[in-house]
Amino acid sequence: MATVLPSTTREILLAGTPGGLPGPEHFTVVQKPVPVPGPGQVVVRNRYFLVFPGLRTLIGAQADGVPLPRIHAGDTLFGPAVGEVVAAAPDGPLRPGDVVTHLLGWRALALVAASDCTPLGDVLPDPVAHLSSGSAAYGALTRLAQVRSGDTVFVTGAAGAVGTLAGPVARLLGATRVIGSTRSPDKAERLRDELGYDAVVVPGPRAIDEQLAAAAPDGIDVLLDTVGGEQLTAAVRAARRGARFALVGALSGQLSPLRDGGSAPAEVDTFRLVNQGISLHGYSGQGHPDVTREWTERFGGWLRSGEITFPHVRIPGMHQAPRALQELFEGRHFGTVVVELPPR
Repeated sequence: MATVLPSTTREILLAGTPGGLPGPEHFTVVQKPVPVPGPGQVVVRNRYFLVFPGLRTLIGAQADGVPLPRIHAGDTLFGPAVGEVVAAAPDGPLRPGDVVTHLLGWRALALVAASDCTPLGDVLPDPVAHLSSGSAAYGALTRLAQVRSGDTVFVTGAAGAVGTLAGPVARLLGATRVIGSTRSPDKAERLRDELGYDAVVVPGPRAIDEQLAAAAPDGIDVLLDTVGGEQLTAAVRAARRGARFALVGALSGQLSPLRDGGSAPAEVDTFRLVNQGISLHGYSGQGHPDVTREWTERFGGWLRSGEITFPHVRIPGMHQAPRALQELFEGRHFGTVVVELPPR
């Protein structure tokens, strides 16, 4: 039986350009006519979409070099989503009922080019796991840092979407000691108790250098950095000879109300980089197109065996999405944050 589509759908628009960090007042939910698929297009009913800090950069004044378009006032937000095809042009590769991922989240029904959709099989036990940021963690740890048996690994921003998977993955890849950082003592406890981090650095009154020295008295071999700033500075000082640094994010700039989300300066001791033979590379999924499939297969196996979990928070209802983004900026959640929409 053919799916009967509603006449309108809801989307979340950027209502105005914020001067600092965007809040719920900068977004609005609007009703729009349901799109009709043309040749090569499908309509997808979104079930989940990702709330991610990169939106701060796309909304800010500086998005140069970012492989996604900037979001201006009046534009609908976008981002990774999982949904079900409910309408498709005849003779296309996708049919109603297919479950896919795509990049037009932040709306109930999305008109998407079929070529921009990835059909989901049963590799992962839960479709929402396709919205994990584990591919970035896995790619950085295997392609750049090349974690080896016996390594001491330091993961900054360990309670975030990347970090909650990076630590357990580093352990599965052979790391002997895994250290994280988070600004919340409660999250630090969860990282140790739930995800097996050996030690957690909590930036605050006690110097990061002092805490890192206690957690890794012999230094660190690998850094997976999602923060930058003072934590990157401290990691360079704690690095052992031949340490490998993989930079995945720059939350110190993205989440600062004093910046526009497009820069994250850090003071780095270049003499130490040279003297210790430290390698430092930025990771981009675009530069490693083979990683996603490899990660998905290994992630599925680890989930089913219980060797890893997918820490995430599901926020129910589109109307909650702007608040969820603000809470992400404020560091209120643990792991990946997704908005869950009703199936009909």
